[in-house]
Amino acid sequence: MSGGMRQRVMIAMAMACNPRLMLADEPTTALDVTMQAQIIDLITHLKTEKGTSVILVTHDLGVIAEAAQRVAVMYAGQIVEHCAVSTLFEQPLHPYTVGLMSSIPEWTGKEETRID
Repeated sequence: MSGGMRQRVMIAMAMACNPRLMLADEPTTALDVTMQAQIIDLITHLKTEKGTSVILVTHDLGVIAEAAQRVAVMYAGQIVEHCAVSTLFEQPLHPYTVGLMSSIPEWTGKEETRID
């Protein structure tokens, strides 16, 4: 089975008992971007359809921006920032969060020219 198929099986197993809370630890790690989007869509759909709350643990800020409403940033095992996702991206407060945000590559919209 592919990585995406394995993730779907794990999500199905987690949802089989109709839990009120699902903990998804790095559900998109090692998946390509298309498969990541499908897994996030699946989790979002199940969350809405079943009324299940989801705690999403990830290092991927793109996944957080796409799937979360609130975020807690941890540093050295401690929560150093907790807020709405939009607030985190607009105005990170903790130096560690600022560092995380500055590590995200920015696309300028300009195509690079290749010199051979």
